[in-house]
Amino acid sequence: MRLKKYTYIILFLFAQQLVGQTKVADNFFRDYSYERAAELYKEALIKKDSSEHILKRLGDCYFNVSKLEKAAFWFDIAIKKYPGIDSEYIYKYVQTLRSQKKYDEANAYLRDYKALNKNDNRVKNIDDFNLDSYNTLTNTEKVYVDLENLALNTEYSDFGGYEHEETMYFYSTWVKDSIIDQEKLYEWNLEPYLNIFETKTKIENGTKNFDAPSKLNTTINTSNDHEALITITNDGKTMYFTRNNSKKDKRKYSNEGSSNLKIYRATKQGNSWNNITELPFNNDEHDTSAPALSPDNKTLYFSSNMDGGHGQTDLYKISITSDGFGIPKNLGPEINTEGNEKFPYVAKDSTLYFSSDSHLNLGLLDIFESNILKIKRNDSTQVYIKNLGAPYNSSFDDFCFFINSENQTGYLSSNREGGIGGDDIYAFGKYECKQNLTGFAYDTESGDPLAKVSVSLLDINGKLVESFYTDKTGKYEFKDVSCDATFTVLAERVIYRPDKKEFVTTSVNDESTEIDLYLQPLIIDNEIVINPIYFDYNKSDIRPDAAYELENIVAVMREHPKMHIKIEAHTDSRGRDAYNLKLSDRRAKSTRDYLFTRGITNKRIVSANGFGESQILNRCTNGVKCSDQEHQDNRRSKFLITNSYK
Repeated sequence: MRLKKYTYIILFLFAQQLVGQTKVADNFFRDYSYERAAELYKEALIKKDSSEHILKRLGDCYFNVSKLEKAAFWFDIAIKKYPGIDSEYIYKYVQTLRSQKKYDEANAYLRDYKALNKNDNRVKNIDDFNLDSYNTLTNTEKVYVDLENLALNTEYSDFGGYEHEETMYFYSTWVKDSIIDQEKLYEWNLEPYLNIFETKTKIENGTKNFDAPSKLNTTINTSNDHEALITITNDGKTMYFTRNNSKKDKRKYSNEGSSNLKIYRATKQGNSWNNITELPFNNDEHDTSAPALSPDNKTLYFSSNMDGGHGQTDLYKISITSDGFGIPKNLGPEINTEGNEKFPYVAKDSTLYFSSDSHLNLGLLDIFESNILKIKRNDSTQVYIKNLGAPYNSSFDDFCFFINSENQTGYLSSNREGGIGGDDIYAFGKYECKQNLTGFAYDTESGDPLAKVSVSLLDINGKLVESFYTDKTGKYEFKDVSCDATFTVLAERVIYRPDKKEFVTTSVNDESTEIDLYLQPLIIDNEIVINPIYFDYNKSDIRPDAAYELENIVAVMREHPKMHIKIEAHTDSRGRDAYNLKLSDRRAKSTRDYLFTRGITNKRIVSANGFGESQILNRCTNGVKCSDQEHQDNRRSKFLITNSYK
């Protein structure tokens, strides 16, 4: 019976030790010390504690420092052992699987996640993820855009902005002479008819400048028709452009009395465009306009209101062959709506850009992008339509988008407020807003800068972004810190107490923030100095908060394997002297035993003795009334170094 009783006591104490160790690990996790937390969590596992909490935390420890294979290992165990686990861990597991290109497994778990989180926008596209699409869909870094109204805009309509071989083409109602022939005004807006202009571009001191613009030759531009919306083949020899339906300078009209738009082709001879021919799929009864070429020049995209479409104006494509053209094909309901889809442009990476007054927009025509042209036949990847948002879009018309996908610069047109004329051309440059974080690490006792300090940059969720070791001057520097975000900078070095500070970056690109960090040494003279370790009243058990502090002793002694110490424990004056002496001695030995469990050998701890109330630090001796805080100051442990350890 007595043996059974002792067995229960041992099991109870063992369980208490596991709970305490988990709480210590939780404290390290709270303070972003993920490696040390993981070590303690794994020790708890060895001691048969495989709770959901520990498995999740182990996964989180490695996930937050981007050791994703290890994170996947623990998330896998947790999910399989605990089917009712928080679904967010399923999503984290999916991310770790994708990082290892295990897309089939990731998709299987993603379906489970989708079933539990039907409205989560992160999981719209479930099947056949690849790394590029995954990064695109999950990237949450803010993108910043410089938008500039070009100086070549006039009080009239100017729009377009299409570049080819250091020449920018645009469309304008501007005329050279100040006297305008009133008989040659377009009746819709009482402005001259649109013509196609060109201007040479050049980069000077990092800024793009434009030469004085000039009209294309009169074979292309006419005085009685609109000419605009061009695209040019890669070799620069063929141009497709838009013009009113006319023949021999005579306007042609549909049965409804409209002069519809048509697409024409021209070839370049010397510096002039000639050989104007109408494309065969035009029709007098509907508009065909805004041509755009695929990167390989084998497909022409355009806008039309031809019969059989999905809405008022749809986007179409047609193949270009050596014999001519194929049959126009509608891009389908993924792109086209009951409204208007216009102004297609295909970037070098085959991203389709277009304007629409439908889908989800800010008002009137907005600019959208889609991956529809990147998707191959029988590919199960879903088509996405993305509104580019402000500042590309406004509550007015935004259209004629052009982008150089290699340097993320381009043009768009808009009649938004603040412009010069009716429609204006805007140049944009797309960039990621980044800032600098710099500072120094110092020893709080000596004031000297500290080299070889590990400085970690952590995001708002505690995930490691980047790490840096201070140089011999104590300096650290992070050069690519995201704007408009909350971070913590954490400084750690063995035998020092870490320091951390939270800060928030602004929205100003290239701004610098300076944060100095101050580390308190754990070795002062011949003593390892830690924060007081507290015991419950009249007890000698090591509490989790005490164990957390004792880990500093473990770290110092691991760093200096030749170091020997002696432990002293002291009480306050309350209680009988003899009892306090015994209580402090139990506490000293309990402290020593904890260090033993952490791998510190017994020969390195010279002694562990209690001194009771024999060394009171203040006035609070027997019979003196003192506050609880004053008494607390006397309840302390000391860790004295007894040898030369370096």
